[in-house]
Amino acid sequence: MEKFYNETLEKLETDIKELEMEADSSIQQVETVIRLIIKCLANVKDYVLNKGFKNTDEEIRFFKYQKPVMVSKLIYYNAIYKIETKKAYGAKPIRNYLNNELKKLKRFFDNNLEFYKY
Repeated sequence: MEKFYNETLEKLETDIKELEMEADSSIQQVETVIRLIIKCLANVKDYVLNKGFKNTDEEIRFFKYQKPVMVSKLIYYNAIYKIETKKAYGAKPIRNYLNNELKKLKRFFDNNLEFYKY
């Protein structure tokens, strides 16, 4: 399981880096990354369903440490997608919108700081 997971995560990160090098963070690029992550998660799910875990420790490690790494990427790119699709047109409206989104993220982080420390 460890080898499969590491290979899958490494390939996913390589694919994401290649996409990020190709162009700016356009909506199409973010959509492609989201599809890649969902496909990767589906492959991992199929592997787990077919092969299972060797023992309880491996299962705990997977759900506690490994899977959250991939899911966090999905959450991150979904947040970027939402921000990009709601963005207004024009320099000043974009600046105001992005500043408001940044304030929301900062407020969320500040309110949940204790959880992050945990």
